[in-house]
Amino acid sequence: MALRLLYLLFCQVLRWLALLARTSAAKDAELLVLRHEVAVLRRQVARPPVDWTDRAVLAGLAQLLPRPAWRGLLVQPETLLRWHRDLVRRRWTYPHGRGRPAVAREVRDLVLRLARENPTWGYRRIHGELCRLGYKDRIGASTVWTILQRAGVAPAPKRSALTWRQFLQSQAASVLAVDFFTVDTVFLQRLYVLFAIEVATRRVHVLGGVTSHPVGEWVAQQARNLVMQVGMDVAEFRFLVRDRDAKFTAAFDAVFAAEGTEVLPTPVRAPQANAYAERWVGTVRREVLDRMLIFGRRQLVSVLAEYADHDNVHRPHRALGQAPPLGPGESAVVVPAGRVARRDRLGGLLHEYSQVA
Repeated sequence: MALRLLYLLFCQVLRWLALLARTSAAKDAELLVLRHEVAVLRRQVARPPVDWTDRAVLAGLAQLLPRPAWRGLLVQPETLLRWHRDLVRRRWTYPHGRGRPAVAREVRDLVLRLARENPTWGYRRIHGELCRLGYKDRIGASTVWTILQRAGVAPAPKRSALTWRQFLQSQAASVLAVDFFTVDTVFLQRLYVLFAIEVATRRVHVLGGVTSHPVGEWVAQQARNLVMQVGMDVAEFRFLVRDRDAKFTAAFDAVFAAEGTEVLPTPVRAPQANAYAERWVGTVRREVLDRMLIFGRRQLVSVLAEYADHDNVHRPHRALGQAPPLGPGESAVVVPAGRVARRDRLGGLLHEYSQVA
């Protein structure tokens, strides 16, 4: 902007120098013509637009005219004085920066990472950790607060509030869930299936728990079978989650209470409280039971045993990083696609793929 102003002043000086070659009579005539043109324009335009260059030229030249002559200009004398004060202020104002330097992106990302990984930390606790990491001279506590606020990160009390998902994840290793689901055979006989699922590992236990008459004695016996199959591992389960079905009698609960496992009935009409068991029921229906006909109990026991083995040993689970509950923890070495073999289970409803050496 300063260069443009200097250029305009230089052009104006050249015009003034050109006036020296003209006679006084010609100058007076031109002044009269210009004054008349200004009077005509004032009658047409109430307030003509003025940009910053016009203000600078008028404010500078007005200092060379006597005060009474200012009344004939386009603006009021007070406006000219204000413009002149602005020019003086700009002249004696030293250049300055635009505030504090911006925080480096790596530091900002580190602040958000600490807030995300530590919900109980406030901005001062995060600032203290940054100081310990060597960022004491690069960022202040107020800057940490600003970064969190602009990123939409809630304060520590709100971020540290424990959700049901976090509670279940932290308690998953000690939670066992059981539930019933029904299967209607070709002959319209309804069979009841009792199963258990380990919440942490997603391992499923069916135990041949299929009957058409799920009385209390039968359900209690299935609980004993589960304790015998799981063995010493049942002591690791602190809680057993089940719904309030009348088939779960006091004898059923007593089997697990004897092993030190506390039974937690879910709220009334709240299947989401036993979401892991309900999810497995939906999976086994979509992948197997809804795609075949069941003739009797023996066939259903065989089908569920086959699917439980597939689900525990081969089927990948997203919650386990696409690994099966009882499968290897590491991925196999990648080989050419032609060396991958397929194994059919349940008459081809299920396909299992493995690499051939």
